[in-house]
Amino acid sequence: MSALDAVRDHVVEHHDGMLFDLVFAIAWVVLVTVLFRGFGAPDIAYYLAMAGGVVAYYGFTYSLALARESE
Repeated sequence: MSALDAVRDHVVEHHDGMLFDLVFAIAWVVLVTVLFRGFGAPDIAYYLAMAGGVVAYYGFTYSLALARESE
């Protein structure tokens, strides 16, 4: 199996999750950039909010999993 075949198999297997991750990341970066750069916040606040996206992502996916489980 070539490396290209391995990548293709991985993408086919995980395409929904990868798409969700990409959309969440793009939305988070756009939201934080618009809010923090638009209001002229200090750079450290901007970087902390970007890093907070990791916590937000795992919190959101965990709560989504709990909601799906309770149905």
